[in-house]
Amino acid sequence: MDMPRTDITLNPNVAALPPYNAGMNIAAARKLSGRDDIAALASNENPDGCSPKVMTALASLNPSRYSDPACATLRAALSAKLDVACDRIVIGNGSEEMIAAVCRAVLCPGAKVATVSPGFGLHEIEVLANGATVDKVPMGNDLDFDVPAIVAALARAPAIFFLSSPSNPVGPALNTASLERIIAAVAQETLLVLDEAYFEYADNETPDGLEVLSRSGLNYVLLRTFSKAYGLAGLRVGYAVFSDGRLARAVTSSKTPFNVNAAAQIAAVAALDDEAWMTASVASMAGERARVGKALASMGLRAATSQTNFLFIDVGIDSQKAFDHVLSHGIIIKPWKEKGYETFIRMTIGTPAENDRFIAALKLLVAG
Repeated sequence: MDMPRTDITLNPNVAALPPYNAGMNIAAARKLSGRDDIAALASNENPDGCSPKVMTALASLNPSRYSDPACATLRAALSAKLDVACDRIVIGNGSEEMIAAVCRAVLCPGAKVATVSPGFGLHEIEVLANGATVDKVPMGNDLDFDVPAIVAALARAPAIFFLSSPSNPVGPALNTASLERIIAAVAQETLLVLDEAYFEYADNETPDGLEVLSRSGLNYVLLRTFSKAYGLAGLRVGYAVFSDGRLARAVTSSKTPFNVNAAAQIAAVAALDDEAWMTASVASMAGERARVGKALASMGLRAATSQTNFLFIDVGIDSQKAFDHVLSHGIIIKPWKEKGYETFIRMTIGTPAENDRFIAALKLLVAG
């Protein structure tokens, strides 16, 4: 007979965390929709896959050996590309791990953090897990950054300010003047974390955050990833560039050893060696994004300006109903649940055929 068991005490910060909205997987979509031909348009993956050089490079993988815990080859490649010293670059199991490690390295219970809403869920979740609180600055009614409100939030000198530009999940990017205005408002005691996961998708008018931050004199972290434009979402590899080596060392101590697997390191180095493939993929996506945007406008639907590989769309009804409708057509999108945005969905730009299916399904929804 089993003896009575006393429940262990859980960390209240972790026990109370909101769930991360990872989106529905393809297997679940097939089961619920009864269709095999699923168009996965929820997680902002690259429909072009990845560079052929990546697949060739992965043939050299020896899975019986541990990965390099220092990610020396990848860091050297990034150092050369970005003109940044290696000791200021830390590689993560996706940029998400870098968000978690930054929070562990910097935050103490009771600290205050600011970010933008709607925003990337882990900018809130990892903060709360460390016993800190989050002040959210809503996007403007025009679905763009409310720079005066951000400046006001920064006047309260939060321990960390998380800012994604281009924005996830909304899509716009800060212009140079707005980014410089925000940087000028950051207190010396605030760590500015600029999340540029979608940097490669932004147009030529969008500033390079690293270039702007490098002349700011602030404590900063710049986040980028290989998951999106480089097509390595399944391998989980991202990186952080720090304003100085001391911050980089603190965050390195806050992550696990061997955190980036050997396949991810090999693939990322090969991806960096084929920028032409990535650039062509981005250009193809931009054309499709514009085409889908025109189709949405013709239906009278509002979509935010996007410098990413997705569109944030107000469908005018509960987002879960919209999700259920397009899922019945074998299409996965992401319904938005955040307060004030319950009629919005986020749709990844897929292949032309996938985008056509989405447009057709949405036309049926709008027609009622």
